Amino acid sequence: MFKFDCHAHVYERLTPSGTVRYVPDRPAPLSQWRSNIAAHGLAGGVIVQVSFLGTDNSQLLTALAGLDRRHFAGVAVTDLTVTDEELDGLVAGGVRGLRWNLVDNARLPDLGSDEVGRLVARLRERAMHIEIQLESPRLAGWLDPLSRLELPVVIDHIGLPVSPDADREPWIAALSELGDRSSFYVKLSAAYRGVADPSAHAARLRDLLGDERFVWGSDWPHTRHENTAAYDGLLAMSEIYDDAEAARTLYAIRA
Repeated sequence: MFKFDCHAHVYERLTPSGTVRYVPDRPAPLSQWRSNIAAHGLAGGVIVQVSFLGTDNSQLLTALAGLDRRHFAGVAVTDLTVTDEELDGLVAGGVRGLRWNLVDNARLPDLGSDEVGRLVARLRERAMHIEIQLESPRLAGWLDPLSRLELPVVIDHIGLPVSPDADREPWIAALSELGDRSSFYVKLSAAYRGVADPSAHAARLRDLLGDERFVWGSDWPHTRHENTAAYDGLLAMSEIYDDAEAARTLYAIRA
């Protein structure tokens, strides 16, 4: 049973930072997200830094400051060169991971570089994780070096699948060939960003990863899909999956 909305964006002000792909036409207030959580019988959730705010995590931290850390956490966005002081401030504010949003042909970080190695070591020291948004074909070729980071890796939106046939899905096929899959977790969220019915993909991932590697997310307010997506999305999968262990491990939250 899912108890948390582990992927939502909250912002009271539309203040784009840097080069952005898309800016919504209205805010996504914390009060509305909390109403959604209550209406669906959830215990809490995770606020993920929205793309158009870049590395300015101030609204994320403000939202987290008013929430119970036993049930709510955050995922921030930073540069690879983020300082220890900045990381410590994020952790103190309730952030448990960093997101790499790499869609639309964004340059992939060199996972073998000293720069990434230093960042990963500092995340490991703070019990943080990396969250990846990347299209399935590109993700497939990146899984092996990701598996070597010795850090939890959360795959956003079921890996943004491109094939209606789970057996032909590039990133799932690559995952099946890995010798060590122990670091990977998956967010069951935002089917509208990939294939319409990802249930077979989720089932195949469950075979590969086990029962305790999944969390659910609403992807509220469904940027670019605001007028067509529903909050509950893939929440019906909670009849099969459970988020308790993954939520504790990744976000240190409990129902």
